[in-house]
This record gives sequence, C-alpha cells and structure tokens, in this order.
Amino acid sequence: MKILLVFDFDNTIIDDNSDTWIVQCAPDKKLPIELQDSYQKGLWTEFMGRVFKYLGEEGVREDEMKEAMTSMPFTPGMVELFNFIRKNKDKFDCIIISDSNSVFIDWVLEAGNFHDVFDKVFTNPAAFDSNGHLTVENYHAHSCNRCPKNLCKNVVLVEFVNKQLQQGVNYTQVVYIGDGGNDLCPVTFLKKNDVAMPRKEYTLHKTLSRMSQNFEPMESSVVVWSSGMEIISHLQSLIKE
Repeated sequence: MKILLVFDFDNTIIDDNSDTWIVQCAPDKKLPIELQDSYQKGLWTEFMGRVFKYLGEEGVREDEMKEAMTSMPFTPGMVELFNFIRKNKDKFDCIIISDSNSVFIDWVLEAGNFHDVFDKVFTNPAAFDSNGHLTVENYHAHSCNRCPKNLCKNVVLVEFVNKQLQQGVNYTQVVYIGDGGNDLCPVTFLKKNDVAMPRKEYTLHKTLSRMSQNFEPMESSVVVWSSGMEIISHLQSLIKE
C-alpha cells in the first residue's frame, strides 16, 4: 500500500515559471508587443507555440534554451524532498502533472538527477522540429469547463489512479502538491483521506482560503507549505501513522 504524491512543476518543483523564464533567450529578453498581445484566455499552449517559433526564427538554439532552463532554481527544500522520496520509494509513487512541456521538465529533472524519483510525467508533448524550432502540442482534449482546454489535471489524475487500480495498485492516500489556479480542479476532487498541499500565498492557497471562508468545505485536509522541508515533515508523519 503506497501513498501517491502528485506534483505540479512551475512554481512548485522549480521556483519560477518555465514558460516565462525561457523569454530570457529572446532578443533584449522580451517578446514583441504583438506577440505578447496574441495570448487568448485558455489557449496558453498555442501562445507558447508562437513564442517558440519566434525564438527559433531569431536563431535561439536548443543548447541555449537548455542552458536557460537548467539555470532555473529549484524551490527551497525541493532537492531535500526528492532525496527523501528516493530513500522511501517503497512507500511512495510519484508523478508530475504540469502545464509546462516534456522538453523543459526532462531537462530540469536530468540536470538535478531526479528522473528516478518520478514514475510518470503528464505534460504537453514538445519536440524540436527539423528546423531546430521547439514545438508543443496540447496534452489532451477534455470536457471540463474549469480548466484550460489543453489540460485538465483532475482528468489525468483520475485516469492514472484508475489505471493503477486495474493493475492491482491501490493508494492509501493522494497528496497533491501545487500552487496555481489549474491545480484547483484536481484538489477539489480529493477524498477524505487525501491531502491538498498548496504553496503558501500562491493562487491555489488563496483560492482554498476563500472557499473555506465561504463555507465551501473540502473533503481532503489542507496543509500549506513554503519549503520542501515542511512537505518532508508532513510525509514523515503520514508514513509513521
């Protein structure tokens, strides 16, 4: 019987947003106004596709992008947290569900030597095309009206848990660690035994606080964190129970 740990990536594993961080590679470290203004709500992946195309056309190469991405700092305490999970892999399964992309996450996990900590990564698939430009696609299509059209993290989580169940893996608990608005959907579907862990003072935390003030109770318990060290101490208490 294992506990399932679900991680967001941007502003959770890493202490910034990979999609905005990559703009450092652009000329003058900024995007042209018309490109900035082309973003439409809910269509972030399409917007990032245009950003990557622009970077490619400006001659930004794969190695430059990789260097920028791997210079992003991990969130405080995350390195210690991953080492703790690695030591206790018999007790935890660990997945990432992220609106970033497969290339960026792969680079970061490889640079930190953390690939072995994670059993699965669910994110928008990305690849370099024959021109050396990074391309990105939507992770899936879904019918959830609360989420951006490329990714409903709750759909991904439910599908994963059900698939594991079919293979005889039944999780005692799900612990969801995230920060953003798109982490709300999976968190509100957590069950009584589960734990929602929003990053302190980030969107998810503020939204959950507002919900509890409006008497919209969550089934799961909520444990706020600002460092991976706090997550470690909570996980230690769970595996002691």
